[in-house]
Amino acid sequence: MTASPQVSAGDETELLAAFDAVIERHERIEPRDWMPERYRSTLVRQIAQHAHSEIIGMQPEGNWIARAPSLRRKAILLAKVQDEAGHGLYLYSACETLGVSRDELTRMLIEGRQKYSSIFNYPTLSYADVGTIGWLVDGAAICNQVPLCRTSYGPYGRAMIRVCKEESFHQRQGYELLATMMRGTDEQRAMVQESVDRFWWPALMMFGPPDADSPNTEQSMAWGIKRDTNDELRQKFVDMSVPQAKALGVTFPDPALVWDEDRGHHDFGQPDWDEFTQVVKGGGPCNAQRIAHRARAWDDGAWVREAATAFAQADA
Repeated sequence: MTASPQVSAGDETELLAAFDAVIERHERIEPRDWMPERYRSTLVRQIAQHAHSEIIGMQPEGNWIARAPSLRRKAILLAKVQDEAGHGLYLYSACETLGVSRDELTRMLIEGRQKYSSIFNYPTLSYADVGTIGWLVDGAAICNQVPLCRTSYGPYGRAMIRVCKEESFHQRQGYELLATMMRGTDEQRAMVQESVDRFWWPALMMFGPPDADSPNTEQSMAWGIKRDTNDELRQKFVDMSVPQAKALGVTFPDPALVWDEDRGHHDFGQPDWDEFTQVVKGGGPCNAQRIAHRARAWDDGAWVREAATAFAQADA
């Protein structure tokens, strides 16, 4: 990663005051602007994790492209997986503006020095999972990502505008697939309900640990990198999903889920945070498989990157 230029203590005090003033006015920090090293490193961690999640997230759904039940469903799923690749590229490009190369980011992922969303370490066991991922996983992503369109770092916020538009389409596509299956046979309806049962709790985990246990939320909120806390986003997602589930005809596996008239929100149970910690640390059902696949693809594509670099250098 490129180091920030060295400045004197007095200059840094002035630069920090100018930086704080931009944040206070809810304006944007741009790549050429001075920024504290902690702000830069926090952005690299968050944007890289987001980019890795888009690329790793291609795997569980890509697994079903060849097995989708019709040419139309194959084309829809293929287009969605292609969109996710594009999202990863937008976000890697945004991260590169902070002085870290895509090669370095990928190696940090493969070596376990950077993370991706815990949700992608769960297997897709039935075709209904394609719809459930679209509805719940992309729905959770939308809750998390729409506020990021207003994040304080310019390249990240601008990348998120297109990402969110496409994720919104993905969410509707997933819901449409499940609605179609729910109008089908008893076996199809049971397949949808079983899929929702498996993905509900991991979807709630996507927002990260409870605010009291989140080491980064407070500072990220102060810097305007995040606009909402983990628990605020989780509550918004639950409130959004319950009426959708009712319209779809499925239930969520949470006996504590009930509307609280006084709060104007749904009460709900807590995910298994021990499981979340285990998955984040690499002990989930598919962690090793996901990283091994990504490493193999990276190695197999080395000749393409080398050829492209040589061509660019020869053309310069």
